[in-house]
Amino acid sequence: MRKLTTLVATGVLASLVGAGTAAAQTDPVNTAGQQAQQQVQNSGQQAQQLAAPPRGKAAATANPLYKTGTLADSHCSPGSLPKGSTAAYKRFLTKVTNCLNASWSTQFRKAKLSFSKPRLRIITRKLRTPCGPWSTGADGVYCSVDRTMYMLVTKTQLRDPFALGITRLMAHEYGHHVQQISGIWNYYWPARARASKAGQLQLSRRSELQAECFSSVFMRTIEDTLPIDPSEWDYTVDWFRKNGGKAWPQNDHGRGSSQAYWMNRGYGSASPGSCNTWAASSRAVA
Repeated sequence: MRKLTTLVATGVLASLVGAGTAAAQTDPVNTAGQQAQQQVQNSGQQAQQLAAPPRGKAAATANPLYKTGTLADSHCSPGSLPKGSTAAYKRFLTKVTNCLNASWSTQFRKAKLSFSKPRLRIITRKLRTPCGPWSTGADGVYCSVDRTMYMLVTKTQLRDPFALGITRLMAHEYGHHVQQISGIWNYYWPARARASKAGQLQLSRRSELQAECFSSVFMRTIEDTLPIDPSEWDYTVDWFRKNGGKAWPQNDHGRGSSQAYWMNRGYGSASPGSCNTWAASSRAVA
């Protein structure tokens, strides 16, 4: 493992642990419901066991995923991440995505919810997604229109890759996919459309902080197989505590202290049930 002083000196930590963002389709409720219904209709015998994504506020505050216990261990071992190799970087990101699919598909079966994999698109420059322009400050974007994770690989990252940082970011974007297909966003986007500016920002923080918590839950399950150096993880959380809120033009991802709080909750419990930001106090999502 590299020394933390090296990470700080190169600035790699700052570039890779910057939180990703999410964007919504114009009509997420109807489209998500239609897609989920079609999946259930086409799944044969499985359709008798799986439920469509829930709706209403309970879809966020009492989602079935919260009762599924510890996240399934994918025994993820994506291998090394050598310097300067775009091909190796792409292989690493693909393997991590497969690990995320394995863990979360098991969790969805426990919740008796229909599961579908997100798409992965690896890019070397910022672009416009079907959800709109690339978000300021983001190294990764999840778009719900095409259910795709867009992961940005820069020359800086290739020069000094940080496996923990890029895995955490991928798990965050995947967390938005979990919100989409579990029905959590069936509540979020309509509620946000009705809310005041302050209300929209708070709802955005609940969504982003939950994705960060989901990410940390996954990171806990792969602490031995990635592997994760405890000192690097602690430093990453502390970096978020001090700097996590500085990357965004407005407070839509939460203060650094809030980000660190939900990272610690997820990592400490390894369970999606600890990530219910929707039922948390406003202070916990400030």
